[in-house]
Amino acid sequence: MAAAHDRGSLEPTVPHARRGRATWLGVLGVGLILALLAVAWLQVRQAALLRQAVEVADDDAVLLVYQAETEYLRLRDEWGRSVDPRRVLDPAALQLRYDIWISRVGLLHNERIGRILADETEFAATLARMDGFIRRADAAFGAGTAGGPTREALRELESELVAMGPEIHGLSLRAAHHVGEQVAARNATVQKHNMVGIGLTVSLSALTLAFALLALRQMRQLDRRRAALEELAEHLRQARRDAEAASEAKSAFLANMSHEIRTPFHGLLGMLSLLRETGLNQQQVSYLRTATESADHLLAILNDILDMSQLESGRMVLMPAPVELRALLRDVEALMRPQAHAKSLALHIAADPALPERVLCDATRVKQVLFNLLSNAIKFSDQGAVVLDVQAEGGDGAAELVFTVSDQGVGIDEATLATLFHRFVQADSSRSRRHGGAGLGLEISRNLARLMGGDITVTSQPGQGSSFRLRMPLKAVPAGASPRPLPGDAPPPPRPLHVLVAEDHFVNRQYMAALLERLGHGAVFATNGHEAVDAMRAAGAKPFDVVLMDLHMPEMDGIAATRAIRALPDPAAATVPIVALTADAFTETRDRCLVAGMNDFLTKPVSPPKLAASLRRLFGNAGTADFGPEPSPGEAEPQADGSPPLLDAAAMALALQAMPRERFAAMVHGFLDQGPLLVQRLRAAIRDAQPLELRVSAHAARGAALNLGLAALASTAESLHEGATHLPAHEIARHVQRFEELLPATREAVIAAGLAQPADADASA
Repeated sequence: MAAAHDRGSLEPTVPHARRGRATWLGVLGVGLILALLAVAWLQVRQAALLRQAVEVADDDAVLLVYQAETEYLRLRDEWGRSVDPRRVLDPAALQLRYDIWISRVGLLHNERIGRILADETEFAATLARMDGFIRRADAAFGAGTAGGPTREALRELESELVAMGPEIHGLSLRAAHHVGEQVAARNATVQKHNMVGIGLTVSLSALTLAFALLALRQMRQLDRRRAALEELAEHLRQARRDAEAASEAKSAFLANMSHEIRTPFHGLLGMLSLLRETGLNQQQVSYLRTATESADHLLAILNDILDMSQLESGRMVLMPAPVELRALLRDVEALMRPQAHAKSLALHIAADPALPERVLCDATRVKQVLFNLLSNAIKFSDQGAVVLDVQAEGGDGAAELVFTVSDQGVGIDEATLATLFHRFVQADSSRSRRHGGAGLGLEISRNLARLMGGDITVTSQPGQGSSFRLRMPLKAVPAGASPRPLPGDAPPPPRPLHVLVAEDHFVNRQYMAALLERLGHGAVFATNGHEAVDAMRAAGAKPFDVVLMDLHMPEMDGIAATRAIRALPDPAAATVPIVALTADAFTETRDRCLVAGMNDFLTKPVSPPKLAASLRRLFGNAGTADFGPEPSPGEAEPQADGSPPLLDAAAMALALQAMPRERFAAMVHGFLDQGPLLVQRLRAAIRDAQPLELRVSAHAARGAALNLGLAALASTAESLHEGATHLPAHEIARHVQRFEELLPATREAVIAAGLAQPADADASA
């Protein structure tokens, strides 16, 4: 509250101070602009005046008068020498001087000289006297013989020529005086302009200095403001990190809690389904149906919470694969038709015949979105029909697959449409609403659509129904194409792979060795995560092509080993494909593996077709040949007490695909021979109160038993693994006793199945 009050008190003053600084900056800026314009105008004006002064300058006119006087003096000297009887008459030199002087006099007959000396009354008389002398001299020069004028003619004109000297000299003086006045006026003008320019320059300098000071002050304020903004940004980044950490913690908490709640729920639903098969009266059946529906509803909410947390944390991973589009639509129709029938609604599903038969998509997530949209359409409709229409839109470059779900229900108003895809928002949020739901489905559906590269849009009007459109990229798969098609005309032949297997149980190592040998690959084994990481570091010139990583190992488990491998400095080692091997089939376990950096996930028992398919996903046909489909498991007959059968015939059949019967028999009997030692370790863990050791040993035994098809032992080991941390000690001891009792019974069943103990094993026993 105090901080808010402080901000409120500063808000009126800060804009006022900013406006004041802006006003002063504006005034100084305008002053600088005006000063610059004035200086520019003055410089242009001064340049124009100087150019005009140069253009109208009379210096050349004065030069003409001066040249005329100079040539007159030269002519007079030459004239005096020509009339002197003591000198030889040189008519050519005299004629030359005379002609030059005439040309100079002729130049005085121009407008500029007349303008300069317009106020001089003697100029015209002097010029007329010179013209008259030239006419008489021309007569004298032309009347003589071919040798030029005579001395007598020259003597007659000499006095007139000499008399013009003072007048011509006075003319030069007057012209020079006039030009001097022009130069003085021009200099005065330039000086005046210079003084004005100096004044403007001083003003401009003062304004620039003031602007610089104000700009410096503004820069300092900007620096302080930037420092404050950087500090605020750092606070915001820290707050963002804290919020992201809180969000991640919340997502992890939701995921963990969802998992912890879903696990007993699966057991609850299983028990309810078993209870349904017992003899119940009508009232009990009704109670059971209500309990099952409530459990299903709560499990759906938990699934939504888990999906939301995975989407928020970025851990949701799509698994696109070739899908039969029309088979997908049939599955959706089969699940949604009972809901529509229960409300007497018609359900129509139409697909464009031009749609491809197979598309590349994550079928599970597409179904999840369509289930949500169709469920909402059925939920909010009381009559009419619900239609799912599938079309292809766009060209080849940006083709889209469009699923349109339309209904004739209550519709949605504009205010609700604006927030429809927000979390916990429902179309009917009133207290008297008839339809349940947590308000997460549409947000999860839109996030899934965007994760798949598409989106969901809606159009609706109250009372006229709604139409939801799911758009996603259309990636058609040619008929007969493999999930990972390879370029080229023909697939490359299989090549042997260098495989690192991290597995702590000796039977599982033998089993994986036989399986990889059957597939044509070489294997190196590590018994824990540390050995696997060390093997990756020491691979050197012969790197591993793939790592098969068991999740539960002593010292360092598979998750930690994967993270250590991904952090190796060698890029080839850090990017090697890693496939998880585990007996846990939970989605959360798969998510943990993918988040840690694994590339694929295999559940035990690991059959040859299953491993071959995984290697083909990673390496294509170059990784391994097609092993054929996995045989369908038959229905195993339980024992008389309802417990799992001793042997899993389907798993044994898969194992026999990978190795000869004698080798498999030796492996099974080797595992059974180690059973008493395992029982001793389990009892020691119970006695020493070490539940972690108990879980690790039970998990390893379970994985080996699953691979070998020993169903009863695997089930008992699973019970030990699951109950190691919460069951009482006597219950755990009972499971260990059960495991010990199953060992001889299982051996007898194995021998009865035709897997006799090898002769060397009998001798050693």
